[in-house]
Amino acid sequence: MAASERRPRAEHGKRRRRKAVLAASAGALALGGAAVVVPTAFADDPVTEVLAGAAEILPVDDSLLGLVDVGEVKELTESLSYADAQDAVTVSGPDAGYVKVHFERLLLNAGDYVTVSNPEGTESYRYEESLVDGWATSITGDTAVVELHRAESSPVSDALGVVIDRAAYGFAADVVDALAAERADAARPEESLCSGDEKRRSACYRTSYPEVVEHAEPVARLLIDGTVLCTAFRVGEENRLLTNHHCFTETWEAKQTEVWFGYDCVTCGADTANIPVKVAGQQVLKTSKPLDYTLFSVEDFSRIDQFGYLELSDRAAAAGEAIYIPQHPAGRPTEIAMESSVDGGNCVVKDPVYDGYVAGSDVSYFCDTEFGSSGSPVISRDTHEVVALHHFGGCPNSGVNAQLIRAEIGHLI
Repeated sequence: MAASERRPRAEHGKRRRRKAVLAASAGALALGGAAVVVPTAFADDPVTEVLAGAAEILPVDDSLLGLVDVGEVKELTESLSYADAQDAVTVSGPDAGYVKVHFERLLLNAGDYVTVSNPEGTESYRYEESLVDGWATSITGDTAVVELHRAESSPVSDALGVVIDRAAYGFAADVVDALAAERADAARPEESLCSGDEKRRSACYRTSYPEVVEHAEPVARLLIDGTVLCTAFRVGEENRLLTNHHCFTETWEAKQTEVWFGYDCVTCGADTANIPVKVAGQQVLKTSKPLDYTLFSVEDFSRIDQFGYLELSDRAAAAGEAIYIPQHPAGRPTEIAMESSVDGGNCVVKDPVYDGYVAGSDVSYFCDTEFGSSGSPVISRDTHEVVALHHFGGCPNSGVNAQLIRAEIGHLI
């Protein structure tokens, strides 16, 4: 049955049955003696109880998490040494959406550098420092050119240069779209498009809702370890970004994550996207599985400061409150979920206290999301503050109450 043919009331009932299963499973885990029992008063004061650590982590169906590989990694044996006459090597994958090369090692003489570019030279990244076991920034399209730039006085040496041991090749856009459709079919009834797909490209709201589009600018696409997608957003004025714990959790993973800003369609009706500003993750500052967040910083922060930032709300979301979700579903240019026929027109908060990884930690809604949307901000239409951090599908979909996250990381942002 197509998503647009499913009845919202039935979907809601199925998710409620999932909650009952989670509660039963949680009880079984508690019998093992390792879990903390959630007190009866939890539902009356979820914020206090979650922050107090009284909530047990509930088992969660992995199909609800929006993580899917959108590329493949292949082994390579390419090199450019200071002893070679050759200065460039081409890495290509037919019909690839992007190419991302991996350096087994990069050893350079002072003043020399390596570039990774597309054949036209319109997208190019420069590496001046030696490194071991590191990814280069991805190149949009199916071909990357790796070039060694060395001074005439540089020594002739087999030890110096670049060794490429593998590359990640992104699947073409139509393949990713097919994966999204297949994922939705496989995940039913636990699925994220709640009544067809009512998301729209950010560019389609530029005239009618300029404030909404402005608050979508701090939202970034993540490419993790060359093949996995998530979403993140700038939070606060400093070098701070927020995504889900289930996207990545440690600094070494952040360093292997690309963060794309300004990745939007040029116009509402065109598939052409702006060239994004790509920076690398730098450091994980705090992470939490119960609240499913990771706070991290990026390299070259000055390059993305122009995109502005969002603020976490210090209040609980209200039932019926109008919301919108800027996101990068399936890695596509920014789309915004703001309309919902399930809710009679606008996306709204369905339940301000809903189960996530722990009971009562989430806010639920019927706004459409897809894989790759994990880590998106759920934003109030009234205040433009973040009221939740999206992380689960299921119709209703849900995000972690931003008030809970702010209570833990407010001093860091």
